[in-house]
Amino acid sequence: MQRVSSVRKTKMVPPIWFVLAIGAMAALHSFVPVWRLLPVPWNWLGLIPLVAGVALALTGARLFTRHGTGVVPFSPVTRLVLDGPYRFTRNPMYLGMVLALCGIAMLFGTLTPWLVIPLFAWWIDRRFIAQEEVMLEEHFGADYLEFKKRVRRWI
Repeated sequence: MQRVSSVRKTKMVPPIWFVLAIGAMAALHSFVPVWRLLPVPWNWLGLIPLVAGVALALTGARLFTRHGTGVVPFSPVTRLVLDGPYRFTRNPMYLGMVLALCGIAMLFGTLTPWLVIPLFAWWIDRRFIAQEEVMLEEHFGADYLEFKKRVRRWI
């Protein structure tokens, strides 16, 4: 008999929350910039974490696809992915989004966009990661618990 997972499904997937976070950062930068942290041209250094974050997120997603397991949160999982960036973080796609948001905040160059990043990370952690971990523990059991012991949730 198959166990019914206790996780909730959602239509608001993390990339949508990522885009909403960018919108909130842009609004804060435009309407309440407060203080310029990185003047032009130094703000362009934000391209480094932005590109690195996008690359990390895409690498994580590509590994899921290569291993034939669901990329969309709460979709059926068929395999525990343990290679690539998953050797260092259990959530490279989410970590990549946070890193990309840091790059975007640097590109804006003002203080207030940075306020969105911890809120985004907290929301992703509570709304997605915690529930995904329940699902993975139910599906993979001891293998996933061993993975959790070896590899940190974020970094």
